[in-house]
Amino acid sequence: MEKMPNQEPERRERHVRKHGGTDEFWENLGLDVESMSPRAQAITGVVTGGMILLAAAAVLFAVPQMWWLIFIFGWAVFPAFGVFARGVAGLVETRTEALPEGAKEKELLGALQRRGELTPAQAAMETSLSVRQADEMLESLAAKGHLEVRVRGGGIFYSLWEHEEGAGEGRLEGGR
Repeated sequence: MEKMPNQEPERRERHVRKHGGTDEFWENLGLDVESMSPRAQAITGVVTGGMILLAAAAVLFAVPQMWWLIFIFGWAVFPAFGVFARGVAGLVETRTEALPEGAKEKELLGALQRRGELTPAQAAMETSLSVRQADEMLESLAAKGHLEVRVRGGGIFYSLWEHEEGAGEGRLEGGR
């Protein structure tokens, strides 16, 4: 048996789409949803989805024999729902980023007061902060002496300083 030299199989170039099929749907309607603001995306999704559902109801009401068209209308609702969800997610993200630094700190301190102590991950679950933001903010507050840092089982816990029962009374008496 004679071995043939390894030959590269002929490769055909395939057209790889940058976006999914939903973007084609919107391009066919003449809309560029990628460049829209999150609010415009959410509104576009709601309006388009509502128009599709109203059209489906009208067709089914007027011509019940065309019941099979519900599948076509049903598939057309998915891109509208996708753009709506993308818009809502963008609105939530911009709302979180738009909070002033003081409001984020106040939200974090409120969570600390409710829970007693927090790790950065717990702080992220209790607030609108990301884990990274919560970690940076907790470290900063601890470095300035505003928070107590405890290490247990390999984890770092932050808490508000606990004042001792007799400490406050002693200061008042000493000030007299």
